Amino acid sequence: MYAKVVVDISNDAVDRVFTYLAQDDTKIGMRVRVPFGGRNVLGYVIGLSKTTDYDTSKIKPIIKNLESVPKIKREMIDLCGFLCEHFFLRMADCIKLVLPSCVRLDSEHEQIKYTLSLIYDLDTAISKIGTRAKSQLGAVAFLNENGECDYTKMVELFSRSAINALIDRGIVSKTPVRRMRAPSVDKQNEEKKVLTAYQQRAVDTITNQDKTFLLKGVTGSGKTEVYMQIIENALKEGKSAIMLVPEISLTPQMMQRFTSRFGDNVAVLHSGLSEGERFDEWDKIFQKKAQVVLGARSAIFAPVENVGAIIIDEEHDGSYVSVTNPRFNTHDVAEFRARYNHCPLVLGSATPSIESFKRAKEGRYTLVELPERINNHEMPKIEIIDMLGEVLDGNTTPYSKKLISKLNECIENKKQAILFINRRGFASFVMCRECGYRAKCDDCEVSLVYHKEDNQLKCHFCGKRYRMLTNCPNCNSTNIKYGALGTERVCNDLAEMFKDVPIFRMDNDTTRGKNGHKNILSKFASTTPSILVGTQMIAKGHDYPNVAFVGILDADVSLYNSDYKSNERTFQLVTQVAGRAGRADSEGYVVLQTYAPKHYVYRFASNYDYDGFYEKEINLRQTTGFPPFSEILRILVSSESDNRAKEVTKKIYDEAVKLKEKYGNNIIFLQAMASPIKRIQTKYRYQILTRYIPNDKITKDFYSIADIVEKDVSIFVELNPDNLR
Repeated sequence: MYAKVVVDISNDAVDRVFTYLAQDDTKIGMRVRVPFGGRNVLGYVIGLSKTTDYDTSKIKPIIKNLESVPKIKREMIDLCGFLCEHFFLRMADCIKLVLPSCVRLDSEHEQIKYTLSLIYDLDTAISKIGTRAKSQLGAVAFLNENGECDYTKMVELFSRSAINALIDRGIVSKTPVRRMRAPSVDKQNEEKKVLTAYQQRAVDTITNQDKTFLLKGVTGSGKTEVYMQIIENALKEGKSAIMLVPEISLTPQMMQRFTSRFGDNVAVLHSGLSEGERFDEWDKIFQKKAQVVLGARSAIFAPVENVGAIIIDEEHDGSYVSVTNPRFNTHDVAEFRARYNHCPLVLGSATPSIESFKRAKEGRYTLVELPERINNHEMPKIEIIDMLGEVLDGNTTPYSKKLISKLNECIENKKQAILFINRRGFASFVMCRECGYRAKCDDCEVSLVYHKEDNQLKCHFCGKRYRMLTNCPNCNSTNIKYGALGTERVCNDLAEMFKDVPIFRMDNDTTRGKNGHKNILSKFASTTPSILVGTQMIAKGHDYPNVAFVGILDADVSLYNSDYKSNERTFQLVTQVAGRAGRADSEGYVVLQTYAPKHYVYRFASNYDYDGFYEKEINLRQTTGFPPFSEILRILVSSESDNRAKEVTKKIYDEAVKLKEKYGNNIIFLQAMASPIKRIQTKYRYQILTRYIPNDKITKDFYSIADIVEKDVSIFVELNPDNLR
């Protein structure tokens, strides 16, 4: 029998299937050790055959099967094939998506416990040791009293040599013990709720249907309860379910609700887990000890079988698109798994992506709507504040009079407030007022952000840190200007204005530690009155009944990005963050600060008019020829050598010009240029952008011209990239 093996090497030159002589017990999906290029490497068996077209005298045998039960299930092998074809990825990289490193690389997942051997009784053991080996005698006495102990503590108490001597004499036995490291969850009583008529109709429509559904429900309409009852129905059929959320910050609250409803039948997968926790959760799913998988983007690759429902909450969110290698779109992966398992795929959002809503309007998705909040609660009123008018009235602070007034009112009423600003740090840049010098990262072509708490300048792309300027390194002036405010400065300002009110900050700087998101949110939830300041991680999914006020400090942050999706993103962010207010009995109120109060995005957002916004936006996209009426393809070339990056970009661009000649007017736009951020982490970046009428042949041809191996140069291809930085 011959095995088709993919070697665990991420390199275009070896991105193919190799043939080896299988062992008798080799199975598809196994990890194996194989000879390759003078060394032994890890490989994955993706197929077996009785015959081969290769010269059998040159085929080498598999050295060793690394497991008796294959780690890669058949569905996952087929999924890897789909990813390679659809996203033009390397097979080895695809396997790394379905097998996390803690599983793939044989990490140690057992600890050793030490006990007294049953061979000797205590007196015999002591007589064999003798009276001079004090440490050995102490270890025996300790184990006799405590029963067992782990190796680390035994060595700490009695020395490694003493423990090893006792093992050699057969006095102490060691036994491997599997550790189960589950993420901590604060369980609560989560009772099955009585559904509204709209919710019940949604559950009945979706359950057991082999279709893709767009569940469009206003914020607070009870989408999560619909999800849970769809999952419950799948479990009753003996099936499993996958539930995805966009932000890791949403996972603790969702995990709490799901474990309270489904108990230990839930496993969670996201990047915030330790290696050990991730292995245990993955293995729990693999061993079929959990039928409900909850997590962020990577959870779509969970090894769960017989899937009865796949749900993507906040389906519009950009985090579902992987922007690092291997690059993929979670929606496409979910659609593959839903088709494979003949189960419903539910895309849920109050503000669906333009592409998803267009597909629903065309009948490619089935549209299901939840148009009302639970118990008919009113949507919070959104008041648009013209910040230019504030300046003309003499208010030069970043906080409008209305915002401060409403914050005061909220605090006096013992309620909670959320302030949203999509910038972290104290100031977005620092520059010299005299000569115009601006502090930039040495390794990235970006301005450094000032973090007052650490009194440091930080690069938000590579993480490099610098000392804060006391004077300009160019002209020695001490006249330093600070850029736009971020979350840290907002918290500082609020602490001055509301001295006795607890203020919590939630951004990438405050949530880095273990359970960082959970700790901040649990403190905020239990503190009234209080204020939560945060970036977009606070804008969706959170449900806190005491939040009565939301302030959007600078709604224009995302509006003027040089990106065709900027209007859509701004509408979604405003609608989502506004939806955090007034979710219980108290009326919610939102203040939206902007320098463009008449922009149509704010007009539609302030009225929660998604349909009106969609019609305006889809007409604009059609007129300008942007997706979904075209495809945008980006070829990104990067290298530590500026010249090499330019050379390879030109080489690919010359081939792209030939495609433009071949396809004529079907290719609307083609240009090579420096990336908007020319340098990140010491690598120079150039890009080729093309826009064309949707056509699979054109897409494959562009991927083909970029499928080249160049020394010291990285080449990535993205279809309809989520951002073009």
